[in-house]
Amino acid sequence: MPAASMSRTAPSAVAVNTVVTAALTVQTSGRGFTDLTREVAAFLREVRAKEGVVTAFIRHTSASLTIQENADPTVLHDLTTALSRLAPEDAGWVHDAEGLDDMPAHIKTLLSSVSLQVPVRDGRMLLGTWQALYLIEHRSRPHRREVVLQFIGAV
Repeated sequence: MPAASMSRTAPSAVAVNTVVTAALTVQTSGRGFTDLTREVAAFLREVRAKEGVVTAFIRHTSASLTIQENADPTVLHDLTTALSRLAPEDAGWVHDAEGLDDMPAHIKTLLSSVSLQVPVRDGRMLLGTWQALYLIEHRSRPHRREVVLQFIGAV
């Protein structure tokens, strides 16, 4: 098998002089994906971020975060379908204190992430061309969700 071709940019270094934290409240409309990319970018502009890292952390156990494609909405539809197949509501779960979607929501959160970290350079997240940050609501009814945003780096 031939060796892969690789290249790397020159490293950049900054002294970390700032830690800024804010809470983002998101009202979901029920099961599905909510794009947080613009809100996180606005946070970075507001704090005058230059270089460092931004972290998003969701303070819930039945909703999660992911970085996924932002170009074709059928990707998000298919991901919702896949998660529903992996943790169906009719699987006979014991934990159903808040309804049939309760335990499946916890499993879907386990399979995804509650925290994301994205490098920042020149005040912008270094996301790929087709990437966006999403909150995934795993419950069928609307919920008010809180996402903690934190920038660590130089301003």
